[in-house]
Amino acid sequence: MQMKEITYKEALREAMVEEMRRDEDIIFLGEDIGVYGGGFGVSYGMIEEFGEERVRDTPISEAAIAGCAAGAAATGLRTIMEIMFSDFITIAMDVIVNQAAKMRYMFGGKVQVPMVVRCPGGSGTGAAAQHSQCLEAWMCHIPGLKVVAPSTPADAKGLLKAAIRDNNPVIFYENKLLYKTTGLVPTEDYVLELGKANITKEGSDITVVNYGRMLERCEKAAEILKAQGIDAEIIDLRTLYPMDKETIIKSVCKTGRALIVHEASKTGGLGGEISASIVESEAFDYLKAPIKRLAGKDVPIPYNPQLEKAVVPDTDEIVEEIKSLINR
Repeated sequence: MQMKEITYKEALREAMVEEMRRDEDIIFLGEDIGVYGGGFGVSYGMIEEFGEERVRDTPISEAAIAGCAAGAAATGLRTIMEIMFSDFITIAMDVIVNQAAKMRYMFGGKVQVPMVVRCPGGSGTGAAAQHSQCLEAWMCHIPGLKVVAPSTPADAKGLLKAAIRDNNPVIFYENKLLYKTTGLVPTEDYVLELGKANITKEGSDITVVNYGRMLERCEKAAEILKAQGIDAEIIDLRTLYPMDKETIIKSVCKTGRALIVHEASKTGGLGGEISASIVESEAFDYLKAPIKRLAGKDVPIPYNPQLEKAVVPDTDEIVEEIKSLINR
């Protein structure tokens, strides 16, 4: 398989462009996605190829964007919508939670809602409390939605293509700090199955479950610890719902220890759900230490750069948490 190195942002653009070339029923909606090329430049140049009918600049109204996307999806089109900052999904919650997520069930499967909601999220850009949140755990609580959070360019492209082809609404989280990161991506057409985690590093001493931009920090921590004789297994969830619990449980049965790392606030975050899944499974009998969660602080994201860094787990914290679990 031939590979090329591109950025996370370019991988997302390629996924949308290739799918829109493949299927003329796909339309793309959002604020400034057309002429401007998107708030983060992901859709730059797409309006020149597909025109204003298929790449539609919208008013500043997330509720209107979501309503149009859900309605169009329910009546025969496939829709991609971009929320410029994932925080603003709150304005579109009625459409997403009460309409898009429920229609297929309420109409006995006669209505499909092939709709992707792209949500740039996360801290680290100095965007402060209203433009930096990680709200993915909310979406995982809503039956009828699928939730995806890719960590690498290759995963971003393969998972976005899969999400666009899916007949259900998919909330697609893109961490803003990953847009400029680079990685090898296949040159041929490919999709990645939703609901399958990826073991990026095998190990025997502890299972480290993570997603999004925490993957890079977890992998760096594993490199540091390997030199100290600690062998960590790294699991990148990729899809948050449906979650690949089988891979997590199998890994914990092997290692006997588990650390869950995410950027989102700890209370009510996915770490608690993952912990419960381990405890309720056969992996509980293999645990050599308590399950630990390392997550964002339960505070609004500060504007001050040093405080902003302090509220999100870093590589050193991951190293120390792993060492504490190994040494219990």
